[in-house]
Amino acid sequence: MKPREIEHGMIPVVTPSHMQQIDASSDVPLDQLVDRAGAAVARAALGLLGGAYGRRVLVICGPGNNGADGRVAAERLVERGVRCRVVDALELPARLPTVDLVIDAAFGTGFRGGWRFPDVGDTPVLAVDVPTGLDAGTGVVAAATPVARHTVTFQAAKPGHFLGAGPAHCGSLEVADIGLDVDAPDARVVDAAAVRRWIPQRATDAHKWREAVRIVAGSPGMTGAAYLATAAAQRAGASLVALSSPGVDADHPVEAIERRVPAVDWDGTVLDDLHRFRSLVIGPGLGREEYTVASVLRCIDEAVVPIVIDGDALFALSWNEDGTPARLLEREVPTVLTPHDGEYGLLTGHPPDDDRIAAATQLVEATGATVLLKGPVTVVASPGEVPLIVDSGDERLATAGTGDVLAGIIGALLARRVPAHRAAAAGAYVHGLAVRRCAATGVIAGDLIEHLPAVLTDLLDDSEPAEPA
Repeated sequence: MKPREIEHGMIPVVTPSHMQQIDASSDVPLDQLVDRAGAAVARAALGLLGGAYGRRVLVICGPGNNGADGRVAAERLVERGVRCRVVDALELPARLPTVDLVIDAAFGTGFRGGWRFPDVGDTPVLAVDVPTGLDAGTGVVAAATPVARHTVTFQAAKPGHFLGAGPAHCGSLEVADIGLDVDAPDARVVDAAAVRRWIPQRATDAHKWREAVRIVAGSPGMTGAAYLATAAAQRAGASLVALSSPGVDADHPVEAIERRVPAVDWDGTVLDDLHRFRSLVIGPGLGREEYTVASVLRCIDEAVVPIVIDGDALFALSWNEDGTPARLLEREVPTVLTPHDGEYGLLTGHPPDDDRIAAATQLVEATGATVLLKGPVTVVASPGEVPLIVDSGDERLATAGTGDVLAGIIGALLARRVPAHRAAAAGAYVHGLAVRRCAATGVIAGDLIEHLPAVLTDLLDDSEPAEPA
């Protein structure tokens, strides 16, 4: 079960410190907040138990608000006929009773180490706010952090629910409304309703140049990357795709246009008619030779259309004779960078730390571009925008060529005039939905492309009018 929407729009995400500020500034008395939180936990427990009759629950309560939530939950469950035992987290009995469910209300976001959650065997665990030992800001887990079947958090999700080991330890996630005001979240979680609003239907007066994409990708031995990016852009809605692989005959779908360019100093040829296109994707499989770097940088500096900078073009962007990290991109049109952790390290001089939202934001500040930080969960950050978290994909995307597919999808969305922040997040979301339709094993990048039309059709079938760019 994915996080539930509290109101209209995407699920808000706030850091633990920000949540403390929200709690402290609330006009709602603390006892009311605790009562509402405990009631939400009790409802979730009844759902996991499948009813109340004959059920037994152990509630492990710490000294703080988490423990208070757990005690209220126990009271509500007893009222429904559940047999509950409440134990103090700091005075655990040597032997725990046999129960049908354990509620972890020990320490939540206030955990600081030094306490170990007891071994409960195969008994399902319901976590209050976060499983004890999980860092709510980063998803890093301490020793003995329980693997919950379900987690109930309050008013807003926390970054650690999505990052690092968080998803594996939280189980299904529920966001309960307890009456707090979250006007300025630190991030939001992308959902289907948002992507549906962002992606426009093709206009009735459309023509092939209206949403055309230019791709510069591929090199000797790497033409597959060019093919994947091109085919993905086509299947994601580009009306025309022109591909150049410097110095080689491009490997491309029959519907794409091949524009031959020389192996060296090809930037002028690309820039000459770039104004006819609506976006440029540059970098997949392009190579890292010094002469390639020079042409890539000139294209980035002078391109008059939105750009997706991917793969070897990210290497080019990081290449400076003085060894300094990526420079500020002084471009007046949208620019999307798509680094994985290694490419992030090239651009900044260090890998991203556990706080991936902060890491993506730091690269935005350094470059002025939209940053899509790839990983098990994708983070998208842009100047002046609330960061977005995309968790639609899974581990099957960790295979060669899937990044080329993602670059092509984003290029198509930029060509369709979707703003860069949304284009990057929507592209990652669609990319993740595509892998869900693939086989359980043996997935290759080309499989994603085959599913893109159906994924987009299903997303847009119930479409509200797209939001204006």
